[in-house]
Amino acid sequence: MKIRKKIISLLTIGIISSVALTGCKSSTDSTKVLNVYNVGDYIDEDLIAKFEKETGIDVLYETYDTNEMMYQKVKSGSTNYDLVFPSDYMVEKMRNEDLLQKIDFKNIPNMKYIDKSFLNPVYDPDNEYSVPYMWGTFGILYNKKMVKEPVDSWDILWDPKYKGNIMMFDSVRDTMAIALKKLGYSMNTTNPKEIEEAKELLMKQKDLVLAYVNDEGKDRLLGEEVAMGIIYSGDAVTLMEQNPNLAYVIPKEGTNKWVDAMCIPKTAQNKKEAEMFINFLLEPENAKQNAEYIGYSIPNTGAIELLDEQTTENPVAYPPKKLLDKCETFIDLDDKIKLYDRAWIELKSK
Repeated sequence: MKIRKKIISLLTIGIISSVALTGCKSSTDSTKVLNVYNVGDYIDEDLIAKFEKETGIDVLYETYDTNEMMYQKVKSGSTNYDLVFPSDYMVEKMRNEDLLQKIDFKNIPNMKYIDKSFLNPVYDPDNEYSVPYMWGTFGILYNKKMVKEPVDSWDILWDPKYKGNIMMFDSVRDTMAIALKKLGYSMNTTNPKEIEEAKELLMKQKDLVLAYVNDEGKDRLLGEEVAMGIIYSGDAVTLMEQNPNLAYVIPKEGTNKWVDAMCIPKTAQNKKEAEMFINFLLEPENAKQNAEYIGYSIPNTGAIELLDEQTTENPVAYPPKKLLDKCETFIDLDDKIKLYDRAWIELKSK
């Protein structure tokens, strides 16, 4: 799972954690209620207040850290969340397991603002269960003072002269995807031979890697402790604003183009309110405000027209089509994920 969060203060984390302890409300608690479950700091909470004021709907907002955490809570049936924000592959998994209900798009006229390239995705081919929320890529963030040569390929992560100056994701799908793309394979392959090759390639690289990290790696890159690391595009935008010595590249072999979506669980008790909130977030002014707060790319054409050119012409946030055409979206591999898990355990244990 990609933890796609802004770099936030401990104070904010404390506030979010306290909110997450309040629990779901049912329609018996209030005449109008909406239970929202989202990744931490993945919405401008001023928009929640605005929605409440405009509609009179009481929003209970809770947060989670990973797709898997959200999935387990929804699957348990012990909660009544009305709106969740899964990533692409998790939308597919939840749809296949009948954990989501179809969205009534008659209640979401602002769907007209979603760019056509995001419609009928592989994880929701009939466009029935999800609405795109944010999107982005992952690539290499490097320090231009430490790396003088052109960076355009995953190959640089295997260059011996950067031994001890490389950080990789502590994530099986993401890191295996890098090796697979370097080898010219699909990041969604279920071919045991290709997965084994990717593992062996990462084994050869392991001695060069300083650490396998997640969010903590951002501070090291920002503080110029390492020459390069893997990062998500939205975080790259934020870090590059804070340190002009940093640069981001999508390697020529391609990478993951991820999409986070808005979905309504099968157990939702307030479907109409959830659809109202989705439509509210798609309103161009609101989507623009949300994108500026979060820092990630949006699939909303109306909002993009309102963003400044510095944002929309930034190739980190909105890469050229020729690069995006080489990118893939993760799909749910079902029980075949065991092939990746086995390879990852072998890699990390040696």
